[in-house]
Amino acid sequence: MGLSRLAALHGVATSYSPSPDVTVSVPDDTVIAVLAALGVDAGTPADVRKCLAAAESRSRLLPPTVVVWAGEPLPPALAGLPPGSTVTVEPEPSDLPGHPAGRPPAPLSMRARAAAPAEPVASGEPAPEAVPAPEAAPAPGAAAVGAMTPPGDETAAAPATGGSAPAPATGGSAPAWWIPPPHGVHRIHVRTPDNRRATATLVAAPPRLPQPPEGTHGFLVQLYSLLSARSWGMGDLGDLADLAAWAGRSVGSGFVQVNPLHAAVPGKPTDPSPYRPSSRRFPDPVHLHVESIPEYGHVRDRAALDDLRQDAAALSEAVLNKGALIDRDAVWELKRQALELVVQVPLTPGRRADYCDFLAEQGQALEDHALWCALAEVHGPDWHTWPQALRDPRSPGTARARSELLDRVDFHCRLAWLTAGQLAAAQRAAEDAGMGVGIVHDLAVGVHPAGADTWSQQEAFAHGMSVGAPPDAFNARGQDWGLPPWRPDVLAATGYAAYRGLLRGLLAHAGALRIDHVMGLFRLWWVPEGRPPTDGTYVAYDAEAMLAVLVLEAHRAGTSVVGEDLGTVAPGVREALARRGVLGTSVLWFERDWEGGGRPLAPEEWRRDCLATATTHDLPSTAARLTGDHVTLRHRLGLLTRSLEEELTADLTDTAEWLALLARLRMLPEGDGDEEAAVRAVHRFLRRTPARMTGVWLPDTVGDRRPQNLPGTWDQYPNWRLPIADPEGHPVTLEEITASPRLHGLMEVLRPRKPHTAPPGERRP
Repeated sequence: MGLSRLAALHGVATSYSPSPDVTVSVPDDTVIAVLAALGVDAGTPADVRKCLAAAESRSRLLPPTVVVWAGEPLPPALAGLPPGSTVTVEPEPSDLPGHPAGRPPAPLSMRARAAAPAEPVASGEPAPEAVPAPEAAPAPGAAAVGAMTPPGDETAAAPATGGSAPAPATGGSAPAWWIPPPHGVHRIHVRTPDNRRATATLVAAPPRLPQPPEGTHGFLVQLYSLLSARSWGMGDLGDLADLAAWAGRSVGSGFVQVNPLHAAVPGKPTDPSPYRPSSRRFPDPVHLHVESIPEYGHVRDRAALDDLRQDAAALSEAVLNKGALIDRDAVWELKRQALELVVQVPLTPGRRADYCDFLAEQGQALEDHALWCALAEVHGPDWHTWPQALRDPRSPGTARARSELLDRVDFHCRLAWLTAGQLAAAQRAAEDAGMGVGIVHDLAVGVHPAGADTWSQQEAFAHGMSVGAPPDAFNARGQDWGLPPWRPDVLAATGYAAYRGLLRGLLAHAGALRIDHVMGLFRLWWVPEGRPPTDGTYVAYDAEAMLAVLVLEAHRAGTSVVGEDLGTVAPGVREALARRGVLGTSVLWFERDWEGGGRPLAPEEWRRDCLATATTHDLPSTAARLTGDHVTLRHRLGLLTRSLEEELTADLTDTAEWLALLARLRMLPEGDGDEEAAVRAVHRFLRRTPARMTGVWLPDTVGDRRPQNLPGTWDQYPNWRLPIADPEGHPVTLEEITASPRLHGLMEVLRPRKPHTAPPGERRP
């Protein structure tokens, strides 16, 4: 009982429910290991009693981070302050992005008052008493973790953070004494009449995210798979800008969604998955279009550049015409050599000033990232194997290495700047083409355990833990994704600084952001190192704070957010996301009346606030789904849990139900047997739903049958290394895709409901 209570106080579940009628107990060893990763020693009964007594006796006036939503009631942590408490809010500096420069904003001082009675108060009540700011800064509040109830988990305690858990929509507003601070991340100081003091981070957020235009459609594409005639063996940011410019102007698209472009862990071979990066904060320079860099034209050694371009052309030729897979390592080696020549060209005064501004804006985070890259060149890509002194980014040995590797650190800083510039150019190209959204970037759920983020932010990660998924009806063994999770207690204690920096970097050049496994804002399945995924457990995060930071940063950037909420979603999660304007993801084949007879949902029954699509990068293409090719592929790879005949029969039945619905709705006038017509019918159906956004998987436009990723495989299938191809598997270039009659026939179905070029007064600034 003591272990369960201690776990609940730290947001660690001791049981979970994979379905409403099933409860599974978590092994005690797992709970003890997870608590240890949170800095809580529960190894013996005596340790449990000691930690439990300390946790329950701890008195905290404020949680480490407090959230206030504009126009909504205060959280209990503030609404419940003793009457007469002095409250001072120090607004964040005004030199942050999106803030006008000038004098530091003045503190907001106020005094808490008792809640007003339910009956109307007499008129003429005096205004709230203003109080002077405290003479000295109050002592910091306790930074212990507060418990969050994991959605759908009956075994976790009620929140102890002062009310930061997601609340249902309610009426009312803040009390009269409260002076609403500007949107931002501030410091709040409280002093009670009995002289107790506390300081916390205050996140003041708008109530909802910006929303995309109604009824917009766009393309979903894995950028590496989109080769053009000028690519260096894989798709790049020049290709992305070109696709966006064409799609906005020629077919009225409002967005292009891409895979995560995060920096990868270098190595031979590099992990090709874009969802297991070294850093989520900075992009990977492998995506640079080298010839678009202004200094490229001034490189003196033209012969060396010409040789590199010929080698790059050979890489592309092998992928496009000789059946070779995309070789990220070979591409990077050529681009790295070219970039080494490019950075030798002196920057013009204007370019130098821009670079210096970038360095100042990115600060320590960029310096750490670039230093990790430089150290990895010398000592290898796993920092756990580096010399002991270099494993600590703040050690004297690391400081000496920084001085010794200054040129390499500057090289990697320069690459980050160049890549950011091309990301910005892609978004400008989309906006110039009339896109209402532009480029939708993707945020992976975590990072590689050996990469730059885990080195530079070691205190923020739960080492010895990995994020995954519990056993379910589709995977009885559960999943281990090999991604160390963030510690919720450290996030809260630091005011979510790492999370804020991550979002700010991603949103800087985005029209919208997709969040992979958005349920991770609420809880994540932690798997202790060396244990199977079945021995994991859920750890809760302060979803109210995670959402508030997300809404705040997206509001500043003027971007929408799409959450990938497929699979098992705990009760209340979708509602909490929808309340804050986070769009969901609806895939046609999964949209059924699961609480009824399981029939396909009619278009008018779909939710409005979502991205509607026929498939994703982890699912079969629409052509493969319609033909059953995806089943035979999984059979060849030994991935089926039933016989081939049983799987094909079940798949055929599922597909036939959807085709029958399309026929009843008169969306399939061509009748049975026409694959292209069926693909058009599927997208005609999607267009009829009330979904705000409709996504078209770019490979679907040319009949590609191959998935980009086949979950459950590693070297059995070329995940993340395939170019877009036609129905016969022949790779096609960007130029061929945009000229494809099949594409234009499909996009005719998705013609905008209104002109796609926004009036000048409504365009994004």
